[in-house]
Amino acid sequence: MSQQLAMSHHDIYQLRRGWRLQWEAIQGCHVILYPEGMVKLSATAGAILEQVDGQQTIGDIIATLQQRYPGAETLADDVVQFIDEARSNGWLAMKEVHCG
Repeated sequence: MSQQLAMSHHDIYQLRRGWRLQWEAIQGCHVILYPEGMVKLSATAGAILEQVDGQQTIGDIIATLQQRYPGAETLADDVVQFIDEARSNGWLAMKEVHCG
């Protein structure tokens, strides 16, 4: 049984260990490379995942992309929906934040 946790704009995600985002010129798109294969990404997914670096919060990512694409009215919802789907697919891991 999968456990869905609520997401916050303060959450920080990164690609799973052993996975990497890369531009594939031959494919003309970003892909996620992982030990068992590859996931071809849409332009929107690639733009979002370029920002998922284990440092920026979801809110930071939304703000960055809103500056880059000021006319995108549903951008914030699109980012949250994509990150939720990527998380559900097992592509992303939440960054552990240690206080102290």
